[in-house]
Amino acid sequence: MHCTFEFDMNNIKERYDIGKVAKQANGAVLLQSGKTTMLATVVMDKTPVEEDFLPLTVQYIEKSYAAGKIPGGFVKREQKPGDFETLTSRVVDRALRPLFPKGFLNPVVITVMVLSVDEESDLQVLALNAASAALYVSDIPIRTAVSGLRVAKIGDEIVFNPKLSQLNESTLDLYLAGTKDDLLMIEMRSIATYESETLPSATVDPILDPTLAQEVILVKKPNAFKEEELAQIILQGKEAINTACQEYEKYFIEVAKSQVEVDIKPEKIDENIWTYIDEIYKDEIYKAINSMAKSERAEALTDIAKKITQDEIAKEQDWDEETILKVVDKYKRKIVRDMILKERKRADGRGLKDVREISIETNILPSAHGSCLFTRGQTQALVVCTIGEKTAAQMYELLTSKGPEYEHFMVHYNFPPFSVGEARPIGAPGRRELGHGNLAKRALEPVVDIPEDKTIRLVSEILESNGSSSMATVCGGALALRAANIETTDLVAGVAMGLVIEGDEYAILTDIMGLEDHDGDMDFKVAGTKDGITALQMDIKVGGIEASILKEALLQAKEARIHILDIMEDAAKNIEINEENLPTTETITVHPSKIAQIIGQAGKTIKEIIEKFEVNIDIERDKGKVKVTGKSKPKVVAACDHIKTITQKDEPEIPQFKEGEILKGKIKRIANFGAFVELPGDIDGLLHISKLSSGRVNRVEDVVNIGDEVEVEVLSQKGHKIELALRRVFK
Repeated sequence: MHCTFEFDMNNIKERYDIGKVAKQANGAVLLQSGKTTMLATVVMDKTPVEEDFLPLTVQYIEKSYAAGKIPGGFVKREQKPGDFETLTSRVVDRALRPLFPKGFLNPVVITVMVLSVDEESDLQVLALNAASAALYVSDIPIRTAVSGLRVAKIGDEIVFNPKLSQLNESTLDLYLAGTKDDLLMIEMRSIATYESETLPSATVDPILDPTLAQEVILVKKPNAFKEEELAQIILQGKEAINTACQEYEKYFIEVAKSQVEVDIKPEKIDENIWTYIDEIYKDEIYKAINSMAKSERAEALTDIAKKITQDEIAKEQDWDEETILKVVDKYKRKIVRDMILKERKRADGRGLKDVREISIETNILPSAHGSCLFTRGQTQALVVCTIGEKTAAQMYELLTSKGPEYEHFMVHYNFPPFSVGEARPIGAPGRRELGHGNLAKRALEPVVDIPEDKTIRLVSEILESNGSSSMATVCGGALALRAANIETTDLVAGVAMGLVIEGDEYAILTDIMGLEDHDGDMDFKVAGTKDGITALQMDIKVGGIEASILKEALLQAKEARIHILDIMEDAAKNIEINEENLPTTETITVHPSKIAQIIGQAGKTIKEIIEKFEVNIDIERDKGKVKVTGKSKPKVVAACDHIKTITQKDEPEIPQFKEGEILKGKIKRIANFGAFVELPGDIDGLLHISKLSSGRVNRVEDVVNIGDEVEVEVLSQKGHKIELALRRVFK
């Protein structure tokens, strides 16, 4: 049965066609919004997997033809997904995964294909809405709608689902996903703005050049958000999502397929094993929990399970090691959660609000532009900053963009297996690595003042991981930028928060470690400056989170962030910048009339400066701007000082010749169009090929050669430009 539904909610008009296409899938919808068309399908395998995990796969795929484009590159078809496709797949996965009950083991594949695109459409919002609708109307036993919502702040106005052009004017980019009852996911970044300021020029003498003594510059404003304001905006968004989900469910239930039987395998805990562990091995499991490294803890729990299998009762009851290990893991989870909720302490002895010990070392890599080794507990990130030219930017193309775009600030996150004690080779970065790198970039980008002619790349190598490695990347990245002498408006720190909730009891955890991430109910990452939040990411494992708990978590994260920033500020004061390593650009402004002195006759002066100081020089004649770039800051500064010295000298007086005056000179240089003659007064004149003879001359060298002494007549003079005619050559 083909049905069509139209919705106009939260500033988005959507049309859903159900039962029209892809009818062999368990569920499918065709979503249209403006010129954007998406196909979302859901397919479930009837055979469950043996492993105890949800085998859910989400694929978001953009087709080039959707924007009237042919794929670039040698192969003219879509290849591996780009970063935006990967991150969007991850967003949809994180929002829909909580809907599946524990014990759902049938493989499910959700595919969203973009078939046509409107350049103003928010593809991440539409992708989630389409995927949720396809899942809702399918025969898979899930009847909960999820809605995505983008929130912007333009001026003082909160705007739901802004057009992409409006988002460019916003100071906030907040993405929410939730059901009619619960908020499931948050992604947020603040967007920096620029304000113009008129300042006295640092390079122009106001007495010599009063017209250039002041210059207008753009000053970056980070726009970090206060916790209370952000919590209020999130609450408004939650209410909008609630309304949307109720509308979806009201109409989609009419066409939803009859649900198929799916064998939900409930968690089975052998009570006899549980009781035996509680009586005999409780203290040993406590001790194993204190093995803070993931690999050590896993090994200790495995050893306990093996030990139990050797006990008489295990042999009598025929308990196998795999079953015992599952019970041990569940018992460990109970201990961890009980300690937190009842004793208000954690496995490593910390209080709920305590941050692990932090150590910071900067510029430990001699040849790198900037580096920071940031260690928090047993999480360690080595973050390295590299400064490149503008041409080193990463080129990418979005489906909604008219042409290629360039990324001048990159954050790449690597998670080698040895960081958690796993014996695996390093492979290509996956969704998790891309997601963590993107989160760190969103946290740092508002405070980084990227020179317009530069590209900055941060690489985070996670050397050890026991929770919150993405936030260690933020902290290490902020200091690596400072270590590379990159201007930042503020330092940025990040902290991962956790939540344990049982009924009406709950506990918010600061700076969670891997154990608490695994056994807790929330992963909540908050990054920002002392002024407020620049980036935020939340994933909830239980049904949702109350607004009051969310606000409390934000304020508790603020306490931790300020504590970490205090430590980072002390470390920043002790940074020793290796200026010999740093590529440097200095721009000085002179009066436009002085540019000729810098260039010199036939470029002689500027060539000497470039060779002597090993720099590159770019000149904007009209504005009098001289940009000096080099690999060594001392040499760049010395070149600038030399240029200032040249421009402060009195310009030599230009000799003045009369028309028809006869002069003697020497041929200095030959070109195809004529010869340059060195005249009295150390100035050159041009002897055009047409002025070498009364007849036709094919080659200048047929008449004169370099070094010849000649007698010439002055035809005209305009400043430095002197035109000559040949009278005779002295042989």
